[in-house]
Amino acid sequence: MLKTKTIHNTTFKPYEIEEVDIDIALKHYVLFTKDTNGKVLIALNPQKINESFSYLSKFDFSYEIIFLDEESYEKLYNQFLEIKTDKAIESFQEDDKSANEDEISLTEFLRNSSDILSSEESAPIIKFVNALFYHAIKKNASDIHIESHEFKGEVRFRIDGVLSKHVELDNKIVNLIIRRIKVISNLDISENRIPQDGRTQIKISKKTLDIRVSTLPTFYGERVVMRILMQSDDIPSLEMLGFDEATTEKFRELLKFSHGIILVTGPTGSGKSTTLHSFLQELASPDKNIITVEDPVEYKADNINQIQVNPQVGLTFASGLRSILRQDPDIIMIGEIRDSETAKIAIQSALTGHLVLSTLHTNNATSAITRLIDMKVETFLVSSTVIGVLAQRLVRILCDNCKEEDALAEEHLIEFQIPKDAKVYKPVGCEKCRHTGFIKRKAIGELFELNDQMKHIIKESNDDVTIREKAKSLGFQTLQEQLKLMLINGETSLEEAIRIGLKE
Repeated sequence: MLKTKTIHNTTFKPYEIEEVDIDIALKHYVLFTKDTNGKVLIALNPQKINESFSYLSKFDFSYEIIFLDEESYEKLYNQFLEIKTDKAIESFQEDDKSANEDEISLTEFLRNSSDILSSEESAPIIKFVNALFYHAIKKNASDIHIESHEFKGEVRFRIDGVLSKHVELDNKIVNLIIRRIKVISNLDISENRIPQDGRTQIKISKKTLDIRVSTLPTFYGERVVMRILMQSDDIPSLEMLGFDEATTEKFRELLKFSHGIILVTGPTGSGKSTTLHSFLQELASPDKNIITVEDPVEYKADNINQIQVNPQVGLTFASGLRSILRQDPDIIMIGEIRDSETAKIAIQSALTGHLVLSTLHTNNATSAITRLIDMKVETFLVSSTVIGVLAQRLVRILCDNCKEEDALAEEHLIEFQIPKDAKVYKPVGCEKCRHTGFIKRKAIGELFELNDQMKHIIKESNDDVTIREKAKSLGFQTLQEQLKLMLINGETSLEEAIRIGLKE
């Protein structure tokens, strides 16, 4: 026979019964705990008696039943939810294949628990945000997007350069998740009318990661984008970047120069920062002073000195670069040449005996020359300081397990000059590639080296088309040629090749 009593203002700890499924017990508002003497108790919510007794009638328990006041019951209920979330994350850690089920489980318990989500400090919200970070790291995501729409919210991950949906959530829950992220990023939780930028750190598997956080007000509420920044351990070597052997060897030859400018160009997310840091690790040694000025510092490295741009206090690329020159550097890395002032200081630094590495936003390697000239840098200074320009892209590689042959339309064969007998493949999707059709990414790049012949051509004409055509006649291999080769070799699909830039 079941005994009952009511207890007020008491804190209990959760206790798990072997034959009881926590998920089902929670749905029926039945909690198990122990008293100070170690006796097992069944804790119930007085307002949900019917559901609880209906569930308990299926068991032959002799445990004493107690009723908790609202506050005590909610504390114990929260602790059970934490246990449930931890188990979901542990399950994800142990078996990657169960990722989708874990995501559903995490989302489901958040939806079912919306009545207790009173603030961003609620246990399920904290655990869910932590789980989001873990899932993102496990899936090798570079960014986490949290968005508010009219009827629902959505979490998306950017994996291999492409956004994919992670989970859908109730808008109220999304707002609490965003508030929680603001709290851990030291942002103003009361301000949702203007964009905000912040940073936070997370610890996963004894590894600390920096997260850059950006919030933006939209019509239906705020959206958040979090960029996961890497550590020095994650910086690949030159060989690990994925370029072909000939290109990798050319990198090494360029890095032997004691002065000059090496530029890496490409769109956002093409791996420019990773390549530059790989170059720096190749150059780093105890006898060299390497200083960088970045926005943000994407890789934290122990053997180089890194400066974080902070325009709010007047620390820009240009001002940071001026300060660096007074620090007796051997090698300087500028996160990005954005304006004429930074470009001119970079050129001056190269002229005074420094090796300068930086990035530019241009579509190809040869147009970097005309971009610098557009920034009011004299043509003769560009030709005498720039020693090499790498334009790179990251191309998704088809999954060999599920790719299928693709029948290309006649106009595509003509437009991209693809041989009629070439076998071209398309993505399908399977368990091995997480149903994306692609298994990894490969770096490709066109390396424009400024030898004496090219310098002479640039002095004669700074027109991008002319420079590019002359470079091609001298054996310069373009990105488009490499993409076409990957397509014919069955490494990637036509759609992916066009997305990356098959069409000039």
